Amino acid sequence: MSKSIISDMDGVIYRGKQLIPGAREFITRLIDTQTPFLFLTNNAEQTPLDLRLKLEGLSIPGLTEDNFITSAMATAMFLKSQTRKAMPTAYVVGGAGLINELYNVGFSISESHPDYVVVAKSQTFSFEQIKKAVRFIDQGAKFIGTNPDMIDPIEGGGYEPAAGTLLAAIEAATGKKPYIVGKPNSLMMMLATRKLGVHPEEAVMIGDRMDTDIVGGLEAGMCTALVLSGVSTLESMEQFPYQPDYIFNSVADIDPQAL
Repeated sequence: MSKSIISDMDGVIYRGKQLIPGAREFITRLIDTQTPFLFLTNNAEQTPLDLRLKLEGLSIPGLTEDNFITSAMATAMFLKSQTRKAMPTAYVVGGAGLINELYNVGFSISESHPDYVVVAKSQTFSFEQIKKAVRFIDQGAKFIGTNPDMIDPIEGGGYEPAAGTLLAAIEAATGKKPYIVGKPNSLMMMLATRKLGVHPEEAVMIGDRMDTDIVGGLEAGMCTALVLSGVSTLESMEQFPYQPDYIFNSVADIDPQAL
């Protein structure tokens, strides 16, 4: 019996707005072979609907919103399980995807003594946001990060700053470390396997980053596959004390039934 597939998106399926060659055929293979699969992304900026529409725009039809789980979704689920307040509040550094997920689980967004400061990648990050986040954390708000990624791959090659750079600035100013919900936290991996209805050993985590995808899958008890179409390279891979079970140039080379 073939394993279920849990796959990252940025650097695996696309870079920015550019589809990685062979990704469309890989998803077609998943659908045609009825392989259970889920896209697991540390991207907290977009909702599952946004991601489905993005892939449709890249000529990948046939997906539903149930095929996606984001770090924003995982963060919202985690915070809902942690708070005992009837109307918890959060100050958010991040996009509409994260705000929407927090609203969905009963949070209100506040700049008046919020219970949590929740930080994700933001295209509009400003010094004013740093000041507010630092002040709220100093006043007792709990510091939460959606994911630790320092950089994200972009179309045409190269990278741009990601959530980890924003978290580092706030951590430096407050002296407090955030609790990070997304990969490599195995909590997010467990949510993904639970959503698929499989045990971790029955799933393969496919990703492009040794420091999030591969270690997260490994610590959750999953088989792991590194693709070289994103951040990690063969050279950087050797710097880590753990290794993936499989290495591929890209998802174009992956036969899901052979894993």
